[in-house]
Amino acid sequence: MPTLRKLLMLLALPAGMALLAACSDDSEDAGDGVGSPSASASPTLGPADEITFMAGFKPQANLPFVGVYVAQEKGFFEEQNLDVKIEHVTTPGDNFRFLAAGNVQFTTSDASGLLEKRVSDPPLDIVSLALIGQRGQQGFSVLADSGIESPADWAGKTAGYKGSQVTPDYLAILAANGVDRASVQEVKVGFDPRILTEGQVDIFPVFVSNEPDTLKRLGKEVKTWEAADFGAPTLGLTYVGMRDYVADHLDVTQRFINAVLDGIDYADLYRDEALDIVMKFAPDEDREHQRYMLETELDMALPQTVEERDGPVSGGCVSPIPLRCPQHPVQPLFGMQTHTQWQKLHDFLVQYGALSGPIDDVSLVFADRFVKAYYEALAATPTPSPSP
Repeated sequence: MPTLRKLLMLLALPAGMALLAACSDDSEDAGDGVGSPSASASPTLGPADEITFMAGFKPQANLPFVGVYVAQEKGFFEEQNLDVKIEHVTTPGDNFRFLAAGNVQFTTSDASGLLEKRVSDPPLDIVSLALIGQRGQQGFSVLADSGIESPADWAGKTAGYKGSQVTPDYLAILAANGVDRASVQEVKVGFDPRILTEGQVDIFPVFVSNEPDTLKRLGKEVKTWEAADFGAPTLGLTYVGMRDYVADHLDVTQRFINAVLDGIDYADLYRDEALDIVMKFAPDEDREHQRYMLETELDMALPQTVEERDGPVSGGCVSPIPLRCPQHPVQPLFGMQTHTQWQKLHDFLVQYGALSGPIDDVSLVFADRFVKAYYEALAATPTPSPSP
């Protein structure tokens, strides 16, 4: 049975199809090397296809994880004739090792991390199937009472960084605010945000859907900035698969994307029920913190306006839910991705030295046909007649 969201999308058919056409102008026949564009797959009769999805982190309300959890619990995988085993990494990065070995068919990756793996030694030939995080995950938080009113005040302060080096997001914020990097003391930190509350650093790198809420629960209000606030073309989490597997299993891939987008749609409409499902997978997590994560990531899944990203599009409001249009005047659909987005992210990472080398053809890092086919199939479905 179609969800309410799907019914509303069908009522918004002309505007929604105008958007798909606009996105096609940017990425049609992108040369992604995964076979000819496929029509939306319909489940085949016979035994279900068995696949394994491995989430890139522990069980929690990251939106791509939620899409899978909901698809499992609400029977969306079953509707697509898929038997899906859901796993989570125990060691960061293992999901890509298992993906390359063929033990896992689909996983999640940060968009920047996907590009880094494409130029690693040896390169990992993975492809983005649906871009869920339309903004990057990273932000930078300061205590609200610190006296830091904007990143322009970071000079003379201590900034933490995770990983082996500072990120392009951090460098872009410095550049946008005219701050000399040499004026900021940079120190490597772990993942415990209490070092901010204890005054060990003035600026702490956060996952936007996570630590700001954790800090608030510690009794500390914070201000958080993202590189996207200053024009940086950041992107977040995406569903990925190995190119060879996807090319050989176009139908299975389509049905997987159909089910997880159904799951995200459902979670967007029925958030309390989606949280009930999340808690089945993450029983030791705090429910209200998971709510914060889910709602933040749903907001981050709404892309930039088409005007900002790819030029003007006629037709006015293209939201699949018309009532959203006053808040989001021009809104693409969940999971959409374009060559322009990936090229801008690539160039941004190259600019700040985050890639070991450039990628000659960025169209090979993503395949947009699966999400397009999902929405095109919805648009082609006859609109149900109202009940008498």
